[in-house]
Amino acid sequence: MLVLPPGPILVSACLLGLACRYDGGHCRHEGVLRLLAGREIVPVCPEVLGGLAIPRPPAEIVGGNGHDVLAGRARVVDKTGRDVTEAFRRGAEAALAKAEACGVKAAVLKERSPSCGVRWIYDGSFTRRLRPGLGVAAVLLRERGIVLQSEEEFTAKGERGP
Repeated sequence: MLVLPPGPILVSACLLGLACRYDGGHCRHEGVLRLLAGREIVPVCPEVLGGLAIPRPPAEIVGGNGHDVLAGRARVVDKTGRDVTEAFRRGAEAALAKAEACGVKAAVLKERSPSCGVRWIYDGSFTRRLRPGLGVAAVLLRERGIVLQSEEEFTAKGERGP
């Protein structure tokens, strides 16, 4: 596990128990909460910051990863076929702005999310198949030098993550 630098930590809001997931739920992660206890936490949900509703249809990156979305080579589409790329781009930019305004140097993000995935995202087929890659917000954060970790790195032996 990486050592997080001092200072505030940006955290996917759903991991903190805030009901902002596409399905109106959350994925509160006790390991993250325990290991970040006493740290200044900056909650963020790029999808909500980008203007998407709660609940909303699930979305996946089609044709690439977060890098490709930002370069215009891929798009984010929800399960109904609606293109939500611009909302994801706006949300990523807003998450980055919040991180920079708060002096964030590290983030703990929700793996497999089209916004926050650190190592894995769904492949765009809505069949739960994974592909290696970063989500849209994760790309912008990493490009600005923010250290990224996923909640999966905070799951202790014997502890079940979300």
